[in-house]
Amino acid sequence: MLSFSEVSGGYAAAQVLQGVSFTARAAEITAIIGRNGVGKTTLLRGLMGMLPRLDGRILLNDTVLSGLASHHVARAGIGYVPEGRQVFPELTVMENLAVAQRKPSRLWPEDRLFTLLPNLKERRRNAGRALSGGEQQMLAIGRALVTDPRVLVLDEPSQGLAPMVVRELARVLRQLAQEGVAVLLVEQNLRLTEAVADRIAIMARGQIVHDDTAAAFRAAEDALRHRWLTL
Repeated sequence: MLSFSEVSGGYAAAQVLQGVSFTARAAEITAIIGRNGVGKTTLLRGLMGMLPRLDGRILLNDTVLSGLASHHVARAGIGYVPEGRQVFPELTVMENLAVAQRKPSRLWPEDRLFTLLPNLKERRRNAGRALSGGEQQMLAIGRALVTDPRVLVLDEPSQGLAPMVVRELARVLRQLAQEGVAVLLVEQNLRLTEAVADRIAIMARGQIVHDDTAAAFRAAEDALRHRWLTL
């Protein structure tokens, strides 16, 4: 279980996060949605130890993550798929995966990983720059999985992807949750969010202003959209 308790922080004089509290549970997909600029990516950067200022507590089960450097957060069990994928363009698929591993993956060895992400197997000798956007996104997910994370964190993974690829992304995320991984998803694509999420949190003005089951979100969707999601 990944929990945030009164997490605040930002950049220099800009206080972006204003006391964020919520929980992402194992074997569930927790989605954070909200307008642009409300602090969603900043929250993930804070989780990954990439903010100059961070207060409050972030726990992975009983392990305190707040205040740790990025590599220690990753070693504690957080796999991060950043916005924009950020694969190494000159390295092959296999080399991109190898760079992420300190030691061979126990939970996601090559055979199992390629069963989950079959297109990568066909392209395993291709350079990152030769992959399509969807293939790069799957590579970014694979790169996070070979670190054997207990929590997979994704920032806008559907951005720029064709609808068919988004459906494949949904399949992958649902399968990971079924395997027991906690998935924390920041996403603008509401259709994808509603298709996969077990819980949906809405962020506004640096705070979580709604946190409930996906079913409860759908029941109150019109009111929530009007208040928190439309311009």
